[in-house]
Amino acid sequence: MKSYEVIEMDDKVKEFWIKFCNEKKVPIDTKYQAWSFGNTKELADELADLVNRKIKTATTSAFELYEIGEDIPQAGEYNIILNGCQEPVCITQTKVVYIMPYYLITPEHAWHEGEGDRSYQYWREVHDSFFSEAYKSVGKNFYEQAPMLCEVFEKIY
Repeated sequence: MKSYEVIEMDDKVKEFWIKFCNEKKVPIDTKYQAWSFGNTKELADELADLVNRKIKTATTSAFELYEIGEDIPQAGEYNIILNGCQEPVCITQTKVVYIMPYYLITPEHAWHEGEGDRSYQYWREVHDSFFSEAYKSVGKNFYEQAPMLCEVFEKIY
Protein backbone atom coordinates (compact mmCIF):
# COMPACT_ATOMS: atom_id res chain seq x y z
CA MET A 1 0.00 0.00 0.00
CA LYS A 2 1.62 3.15 -1.16
CA SER A 3 0.88 6.40 0.60
CA TYR A 4 -0.64 9.10 -1.55
CA GLU A 5 1.60 11.83 -0.17
CA VAL A 6 5.05 12.40 -1.59
CA ILE A 7 7.21 13.92 1.10
CA GLU A 8 9.07 17.20 0.68
CA MET A 9 12.78 16.49 0.66
CA ASP A 10 14.42 17.32 3.98
CA ASP A 11 18.14 17.31 4.74
CA LYS A 12 18.23 13.65 5.89
CA VAL A 13 16.60 12.52 2.66
CA LYS A 14 18.91 14.66 0.52
CA GLU A 15 22.00 13.41 2.38
CA PHE A 16 20.84 9.80 1.96
CA TRP A 17 20.33 10.39 -1.79
CA ILE A 18 23.74 12.03 -2.22
CA LYS A 19 25.46 9.17 -0.37
CA PHE A 20 23.69 6.64 -2.63
CA CYS A 21 24.59 8.57 -5.79
CA ASN A 22 28.23 8.86 -4.80
CA GLU A 23 28.53 5.16 -3.90
CA LYS A 24 26.61 3.86 -6.93
CA LYS A 25 27.91 6.41 -9.46
CA VAL A 26 24.42 7.76 -10.21
CA PRO A 27 24.19 11.43 -11.26
CA ILE A 28 22.97 13.46 -8.27
CA ASP A 29 20.40 15.27 -10.44
CA THR A 30 18.67 11.96 -11.28
CA LYS A 31 14.95 12.20 -10.52
CA TYR A 32 13.69 10.41 -7.41
CA GLN A 33 10.77 10.48 -4.99
CA ALA A 34 10.66 9.92 -1.25
CA TRP A 35 7.54 8.45 0.33
CA SER A 36 6.19 6.08 2.94
CA PHE A 37 3.73 3.23 2.73
CA GLY A 38 0.33 3.02 4.39
CA ASN A 39 -1.69 5.48 6.39
CA THR A 40 -0.20 5.20 9.91
CA LYS A 41 3.25 5.56 11.44
CA GLU A 42 3.19 1.92 12.54
CA LEU A 43 2.26 0.65 9.10
CA ALA A 44 4.89 2.84 7.44
CA ASP A 45 7.52 1.39 9.81
CA GLU A 46 6.39 -2.19 9.22
CA LEU A 47 6.26 -1.93 5.43
CA ALA A 48 9.55 -0.03 5.15
CA ASP A 49 11.16 -2.82 7.18
CA LEU A 50 9.70 -5.45 4.81
CA VAL A 51 11.16 -3.57 1.83
CA ASN A 52 14.51 -3.21 3.55
CA ARG A 53 14.60 -6.99 4.18
CA LYS A 54 13.65 -7.59 0.50
CA ILE A 55 10.38 -9.31 1.47
CA LYS A 56 8.11 -6.61 0.05
CA THR A 57 8.88 -6.15 -3.66
CA ALA A 58 5.54 -4.82 -4.92
CA THR A 59 2.84 -2.33 -4.03
CA THR A 60 -0.59 -1.25 -5.22
CA SER A 61 -2.13 2.20 -5.29
CA ALA A 62 -5.46 3.54 -6.49
CA PHE A 63 -4.88 5.04 -9.94
CA GLU A 64 -7.94 7.29 -9.67
CA LEU A 65 -6.61 8.90 -6.49
CA TYR A 66 -3.47 10.30 -8.05
CA GLU A 67 -3.74 14.07 -8.18
CA ILE A 68 -3.96 15.80 -11.56
CA GLY A 69 -0.40 16.54 -12.60
CA GLU A 70 1.08 14.11 -10.06
CA ASP A 71 3.80 11.93 -11.49
CA ILE A 72 2.69 8.36 -12.19
CA PRO A 73 5.47 5.89 -11.34
CA GLN A 74 7.53 4.68 -14.28
CA ALA A 75 9.91 1.74 -14.68
CA GLY A 76 13.48 2.74 -13.90
CA GLU A 77 12.62 5.43 -11.35
CA TYR A 78 14.23 5.61 -7.92
CA ASN A 79 12.30 5.82 -4.65
CA ILE A 80 13.56 6.56 -1.17
CA ILE A 81 11.39 4.54 1.20
CA LEU A 82 10.71 6.37 4.46
CA ASN A 83 9.68 5.00 7.84
CA GLY A 84 6.86 6.39 9.97
CA CYS A 85 9.10 9.23 11.20
CA GLN A 86 9.80 10.21 7.57
CA GLU A 87 13.41 9.03 7.82
CA PRO A 88 15.07 7.25 4.87
CA VAL A 89 15.33 3.47 5.22
CA CYS A 90 16.35 2.25 1.77
CA ILE A 91 16.19 2.98 -1.96
CA THR A 92 14.22 0.99 -4.50
CA GLN A 93 14.11 1.07 -8.26
CA THR A 94 10.79 0.52 -10.01
CA LYS A 95 11.01 -2.42 -12.43
CA VAL A 96 7.43 -2.88 -13.71
CA VAL A 97 4.31 -0.70 -13.63
CA TYR A 98 0.88 -1.77 -14.86
CA ILE A 99 -2.75 -0.78 -14.37
CA MET A 100 -5.52 -3.31 -13.85
CA PRO A 101 -8.90 -3.53 -12.13
CA TYR A 102 -8.69 -4.27 -8.42
CA TYR A 103 -10.60 -7.54 -8.68
CA LEU A 104 -8.06 -8.91 -11.21
CA ILE A 105 -4.96 -8.43 -9.05
CA THR A 106 -3.37 -11.84 -8.75
CA PRO A 107 -2.37 -13.90 -5.72
CA GLU A 108 1.20 -13.71 -7.07
CA HIS A 109 1.17 -9.90 -6.87
CA ALA A 110 -0.31 -10.10 -3.36
CA TRP A 111 2.48 -12.49 -2.33
CA HIS A 112 5.12 -10.07 -3.64
CA GLU A 113 3.60 -7.32 -1.50
CA GLY A 114 4.99 -9.36 1.40
CA GLU A 115 2.40 -8.44 4.03
CA GLY A 116 0.92 -10.63 6.77
CA ASP A 117 1.00 -14.33 5.86
CA ARG A 118 1.41 -13.31 2.19
CA SER A 119 -1.88 -14.99 1.26
CA TYR A 120 -4.31 -13.49 -1.21
CA GLN A 121 -7.04 -13.63 1.43
CA TYR A 122 -4.98 -11.56 3.86
CA TRP A 123 -4.05 -9.12 1.09
CA ARG A 124 -7.69 -8.65 0.09
CA GLU A 125 -8.90 -8.05 3.65
CA VAL A 126 -6.24 -5.42 4.35
CA HIS A 127 -6.52 -3.73 0.96
CA ASP A 128 -10.33 -3.73 0.89
CA SER A 129 -10.23 -1.77 4.13
CA PHE A 130 -7.37 0.51 3.06
CA PHE A 131 -8.89 1.44 -0.30
CA SER A 132 -12.39 1.85 1.14
CA GLU A 133 -10.99 4.44 3.56
CA ALA A 134 -8.83 6.09 0.89
CA TYR A 135 -11.78 6.52 -1.47
CA LYS A 136 -14.06 7.64 1.36
CA SER A 137 -11.54 10.34 2.35
CA VAL A 138 -12.08 12.01 -1.05
CA GLY A 139 -15.85 11.54 -1.11
CA LYS A 140 -15.90 8.49 -3.38
CA ASN A 141 -16.94 4.87 -3.03
CA PHE A 142 -14.42 2.12 -3.59
CA TYR A 143 -15.51 -0.49 -6.15
CA GLU A 144 -14.17 -3.84 -7.40
CA GLN A 145 -13.40 -2.55 -10.90
CA ALA A 146 -11.37 0.41 -9.61
CA PRO A 147 -8.18 0.80 -11.67
CA MET A 148 -5.11 0.03 -9.61
CA LEU A 149 -1.54 0.99 -10.33
CA CYS A 150 0.60 -2.03 -9.54
CA GLU A 151 4.34 -1.65 -9.12
CA VAL A 152 7.12 -4.18 -8.83
CA PHE A 153 10.39 -2.87 -7.46
CA GLU A 154 13.79 -3.96 -6.23
CA LYS A 155 15.66 -2.72 -3.17
CA ILE A 156 18.98 -1.51 -4.51
CA TYR A 157 20.39 0.36 -1.49
